[in-house]
Amino acid sequence: MSIEMIGVGKRFGSFEALKSVDIAFADGEFVAIFGPSGCGKTTLLRLLAGFEQPDAGEIYMNGALAAKPGFALPPEKRRIGMVFQAFALWPHMNVTEHIRFPIRHHRATPQSIRIRENERIGEVLSMTGLNGLGGRMPHELSGGQKQRVALARAVAAEPSLLLMDEPLSSLDAMLRQEMRREIQSLHRQTGTAVLYVTHDQSEALAMADRIVVMKDGRIEQAGPPEEIYLRPQSEFVAKFVSRANLVRGRWEGEAFIPDGSGGDVEWKGGSVADCFKCRGIYPVRPEQLRLSPPGGGPGIAGEVANVQFQGKEFHYHIQVEQHLWEVYSPLRFRLNERVVVNISE
Repeated sequence: MSIEMIGVGKRFGSFEALKSVDIAFADGEFVAIFGPSGCGKTTLLRLLAGFEQPDAGEIYMNGALAAKPGFALPPEKRRIGMVFQAFALWPHMNVTEHIRFPIRHHRATPQSIRIRENERIGEVLSMTGLNGLGGRMPHELSGGQKQRVALARAVAAEPSLLLMDEPLSSLDAMLRQEMRREIQSLHRQTGTAVLYVTHDQSEALAMADRIVVMKDGRIEQAGPPEEIYLRPQSEFVAKFVSRANLVRGRWEGEAFIPDGSGGDVEWKGGSVADCFKCRGIYPVRPEQLRLSPPGGGPGIAGEVANVQFQGKEFHYHIQVEQHLWEVYSPLRFRLNERVVVNISE
């Protein structure tokens, strides 16, 4: 399903949750909607689901008007599936009955699925790794199995759009990793467009074809994960997505001379956005910086203010003049040790 949102706004009383949002989603695309709490990402999802009406703008699905002020196509006519943060399973239904329900009761279920209901249930059980569990009740399932049932129910009627609202946030870290793979596999098998709301950077970067970063009801930046991570277009995106250090200094054309370097250090900045250059800032991620002992080469003098061991590397906070920089390095330095910081070539 292709989607286009044109000038979409939504208010709740005096609070403006969405502010003139313009964006399009392609058929079959996996898009992560990413941002801090209260940025409008769940409101955007609810508008697409048909649970809310916009106060401004229009929403089109497959070229047809789905919502505008005073009108919203009801959810049951949008051919969508939804997966929530809470599993929202019905305690009186077993796994098979959960999958059967949307096939029988969703108005938009294709006839080709209705006439082969049992075959479709078997396909979905296999697709979601639930073979052999069709007769189990929700209280007999683990957390990961419950999430698989929620996914199975959402895709059973072959929706054109799958909306997912922080579906993995209630799972532990190892199970989240496993379920990421399951969701990616499900997307590849079904070809359904997926809009995935999350506040987890690693989920957004790992799973999506495209990331939409939101702030205060607006879209701050949208693009492929690599672009969002490597070429942020605002200070907010640089700090929120990639935990970038915003190093101050001066720009001389495409070259950046950081403060505290004595003019002896020059960083290449051809891909840095103009919004940083006009403010004398260079965004640099923790893994882009390298540490060396004093005398180990050119760089900027600093002192280790904090250190955390993370297995393959150490995570440091380095005090550089009045600023605290975050640096990831495989080298071991001790608290209060003097170091030299430079960018990795």
